[in-house]
Amino acid sequence: MLRGAIGLAIALVLSTAWGQSPDTRALLEHYKCNVCHAERETKTGPSYLDIAARYRNDRGAAAKLASEVRRGAHGAGPWHMPPHPEVSETDANKLIGYVLSLRE
Repeated sequence: MLRGAIGLAIALVLSTAWGQSPDTRALLEHYKCNVCHAERETKTGPSYLDIAARYRNDRGAAAKLASEVRRGAHGAGPWHMPPHPEVSETDANKLIGYVLSLRE
């Protein structure tokens, strides 16, 4: 019970802190995420909203996706997420935190 309450408290703090701030927008532009992704539109990659919906109930999603940003991933579609080792762990966590915070 206590563990669940602590997890909920952490999630609430992080969801507030990870909203799309000017810093997050700058990171999306700096790393050129918007070349392949958009908030609501499927481009070469899935929309940020689609990613958030897909991983909504996955407790390990943030760590998994932040790692995939840096290492790359092979998905079900014709295009794959290339590795982006230039993205720091901190920045990857900020970007994924923003994506996972989205709700339709």
